[in-house]
Amino acid sequence: MTLAVPKLRSCDDCPIRYNAVCSKCEPSELAQLEDIKYYRSYAAGQPIFFGGDPLEFVGSVVSGVSSLMRTLPDGRVQMVGLLLPGDFMGRPNRDTIDCDVVAETDVMLCCFRRKPFEKVINDTPHVGQRLLEMTLDELDAAREWMLVLGRKTAREKIASLLYMIAVRMASLKPGETAATTFTLPITRETMANYLGLTIETVSRQMSALKKDGLIAFDERRDIRVPDLDALKAETGEEGF
Repeated sequence: MTLAVPKLRSCDDCPIRYNAVCSKCEPSELAQLEDIKYYRSYAAGQPIFFGGDPLEFVGSVVSGVSSLMRTLPDGRVQMVGLLLPGDFMGRPNRDTIDCDVVAETDVMLCCFRRKPFEKVINDTPHVGQRLLEMTLDELDAAREWMLVLGRKTAREKIASLLYMIAVRMASLKPGETAATTFTLPITRETMANYLGLTIETVSRQMSALKKDGLIAFDERRDIRVPDLDALKAETGEEGF
């Protein structure tokens, strides 16, 4: 089921205008993107792409959260990434996508037809420059996540994931200590898959963080972080 698409009057109304692939664009460049863009919305749980699908469009996550999944030949599934608002989906100059992409929450995408978008990259320096920056940021994040998965304790893994989501969902700068509340976009089962833990371990560590006053939550997925700096201290890495 595809949801109805909310209306945005212009790119200036877009909530990700200043951190998406178009963030450095001049008005003339935005006009070129306007000619090839369209919006799509997906319900929570709905597949956006299956691995191996033709890559007919690329785009930015305007709202919601999607997961990237890889399936091994024996059927095992591993979550390999999250796409949060502002993140770019798909790879220009590739004919297919290599991951399953699933909407973890209701998701709205700002889509660009792939072939015309590739031309825009070649013709407009700011789009290509921003895409390179985002790709390098993604590479840094992947290296950081290798550390999370390979060397951190279960408590540090949970704290790292919650801190990352809190900063991104609240549009806060790393290191900002203000309290924030966000809706956890993934289930504990998905968290366990992403972090290489059991669901029981995720639940125990979430309860321990709650007991220590680092987070607060009820039966719903609303998570309150009273002090982001205190939560960051539990990630096991000062510069996280």
